[in-house]
Amino acid sequence: MRERIETLKRALEKDPNNPLGLYGLALELFKEKRYDEAILYLHKYIDIHENEGAAYRLLAQSYLNIGDVEKAIEYYQKGIEQAKKFNHQSMVEEFSQEIENLKGML
Repeated sequence: MRERIETLKRALEKDPNNPLGLYGLALELFKEKRYDEAILYLHKYIDIHENEGAAYRLLAQSYLNIGDVEKAIEYYQKGIEQAKKFNHQSMVEEFSQEIENLKGML
């Protein structure tokens, strides 16, 4: 796992805006429970590549894992906006359900 993280970081040094590298690194960091770092790369990824619901899901889950329920809801909501824009109805429904579940934690 750590080797993959280092490989992805080196690749991003050469191409800092590579969407696959940014998302891949964020995913590996998430798996390692390095949520704060994952959040940084997910934000960079979303700035470049907004039509990616999985990134909003991972970002919301990262915030949830560090205890920030409000930020988790915020990014599920932003994910819903993008999903509507790109006509991903099943994702709208999934994220809406997650928000309802999280509201019970506030």
